[in-house]
Amino acid sequence: MKIKLGVFFGGKSVEHEVSIITAIQAIENIDTNKYEVVPIYIAKDNKMYCGNFIGDINQYKNIENLLHISSQVTLAQKDNKTVLVRCNKKFYESDIYDYIDIAFPIVHGTNVEDGTLQGYLKMFNIPYVGCDVLASSCGMDKYVCKCILKDNNIPVLDCKCFSFKDYNENLENVISCIEENFSYPVIVKPINLGSSVGIGIAKTQEELKDAMETAFTYSKKILVEKAIKNLKEVNCSVVGDLDFAEASECEEPIKTDEILSFKDKYMSNGKGLSGTKSSNQSASKYVNQLANESIKQPLEESLNQPVKQPMEQSMNSGVLKLPADISSEVKHTIQELSLKTFKVLGCCGVIRIDFIIDKDSNSIFVNEVNTIPGSLSFHLWRATGLNYSDLLSKLIDLSLKRAREEKNILFSFDSNILSQRSLNGLKGLKRK
Repeated sequence: MKIKLGVFFGGKSVEHEVSIITAIQAIENIDTNKYEVVPIYIAKDNKMYCGNFIGDINQYKNIENLLHISSQVTLAQKDNKTVLVRCNKKFYESDIYDYIDIAFPIVHGTNVEDGTLQGYLKMFNIPYVGCDVLASSCGMDKYVCKCILKDNNIPVLDCKCFSFKDYNENLENVISCIEENFSYPVIVKPINLGSSVGIGIAKTQEELKDAMETAFTYSKKILVEKAIKNLKEVNCSVVGDLDFAEASECEEPIKTDEILSFKDKYMSNGKGLSGTKSSNQSASKYVNQLANESIKQPLEESLNQPVKQPMEQSMNSGVLKLPADISSEVKHTIQELSLKTFKVLGCCGVIRIDFIIDKDSNSIFVNEVNTIPGSLSFHLWRATGLNYSDLLSKLIDLSLKRAREEKNILFSFDSNILSQRSLNGLKGLKRK
């Protein structure tokens, strides 16, 4: 009997459409001899849906219609199984839509990748692929991640973190703190987003105010750090767990402006989305266009490209160099830092670490950690010699290994101390 694999994707996130494409790319490459895939779409209101068309990329041109012809479901436990229960079943339908043995979260961004979905799955005692709750939440919070890496002697750029309360109540103090610690230009980022959404570069105080205003529309906290003027960006992926992990080939994203934008990453011929206030207000428009842009180009074109070309496309449209234009020494350093970052954060499965190289000083810094990278970084592993289907099987095997190990950990006692004493003394604790 095949293993039932529930693939979760979507969610209440600005990276919603990117998640859909990543997940359906994965579904088309999962080994169907081993696994029976149950696609589970999380809509933007966090309701979950299953159905015959949930795994069809073309149906997402009209999501309203897709939801109408699909079944809303929720997870439950029944007879030691995790089942998908219909929320609004018709009279001729069974209460249970299906069951799953393993969960595969293929989600990006806040409310899903940040440990929220992982914690939800853990409540149902179901093995799930990828980082656990703690590693997911630490990887998503840029400030927390930097603090952990810095404490473990992994190079990161110095930064300052500010809340919306700081910004709203005393903007002058915030600006003074930034200008005392950094010279312009500076980078302003929402603390917990990916895909370059909400990121801005500021060369003046007025641009700084605009960039902060934009970033706060996406997050309650922001991060400000010195902008490297002469930089090269390099990404590296890691697969494994705390027992064994390996680093991939390195890639070099190609940006069209001062910082790598959402449009650079996911849309053809991206130009000018520099991260300023005006361009970031259009980010949601680019997100909504992404599904249609990707549908126009069949997924097979992305999945079947040659392994090593000077220029290669990631997530169908973003242009990059693979392998990166770096020396073997720099490549080795980045791979070693990637492995160390993976282990320090306690990661599992596949992640991608984004690096910045200051070409003036030849310094290398960890920029961000992506605990569920776009397209699961399949192109980096294909270039390293591991095909996509085998990568996915490896990730599932790692989740089963973790589940077996956790069975040996004591999480609760088979006793009830409340049954062995009088509870009358608790009456005095009642609030008046």
